[in-house]
Amino acid sequence: MNDTTAKNRIAGLLALLGAAFVWGIAFVFQVEGMDHCPPVTFMAARCFLASVFLAIVVAVVRGPKEVFRFNAATLKGGIGCGLFITVANNLQQIGIQYTTAGKAGFITSMYMLFVPILGALIFSRKVRAKTWIAVIIGAVGMYLLSIKEGFTIGQGDAYVFGCAIVFAGHILCADYYSADADPIKMSFLQFVVAFLGSAIWALIAETPTLEGLWAARVSIAYVGIMSAGVGYTLQLVGQKSTKPEAAALIMSLEAVFAALAGWVLLREAMTTRELFGCVLMFAAILLVQLELPKKQTGQQRRP
Repeated sequence: MNDTTAKNRIAGLLALLGAAFVWGIAFVFQVEGMDHCPPVTFMAARCFLASVFLAIVVAVVRGPKEVFRFNAATLKGGIGCGLFITVANNLQQIGIQYTTAGKAGFITSMYMLFVPILGALIFSRKVRAKTWIAVIIGAVGMYLLSIKEGFTIGQGDAYVFGCAIVFAGHILCADYYSADADPIKMSFLQFVVAFLGSAIWALIAETPTLEGLWAARVSIAYVGIMSAGVGYTLQLVGQKSTKPEAAALIMSLEAVFAALAGWVLLREAMTTRELFGCVLMFAAILLVQLELPKKQTGQQRRP
């Protein structure tokens, strides 16, 4: 029993680490995809490929007849999460045109700070002192990472910052419906909705071409199959045997992998000031995620 439990926990941790790694590397492909394809068109193609991949996963895991059968929670959660993903992913993709993969990864990870804040505003959840301290540290890190000379924020940084806020809404939406929803089918449905929303957006604001999509096929394949399909599947597998606080902490490592990938694969240089900003932001993420375990330990010592 103990050995099996330990093995399951290790397998879960490795799955979440794999998801973080896949998501972090995706920032590089998102940057490279912009050389050939407009951002929203790129995202529409990504979501379409993710939808196809996840439809196959649902058919294999749940059965072919179950692909388009949803209970009320799965239907509402899939549509709601899909709308959040449509806005968040496209803001991120647009922003990546004007910033680096490493900075985009770190700024996106600030959703870990916004989740408790939005939770307090929307669901009246109490926000403890450590969370506010983490927000301040994260804000300082964001300043060092993103503010240019003359106290201006780069256009790309602003888009990705907005993406982080919307991603926080996506996490709260998923959490709200997760108890009664089928997570795999909800993930499939959210990408169907995101594809439809992104496709309409692209047709209105951009001029998609088959030549551009074909030129970006490698990047689209990675972010569609690996980042969306495999990454979300690894997340679901890992969270079965991992506490949510630990799972969120591990998944936030995507920012570290994004920075490393940008440095190794794209040769993106970061100044000492920007690196220190990254360190502060990651420290804030650690603090906010370690809050609950410390709180539980303190409660155990009081009696």
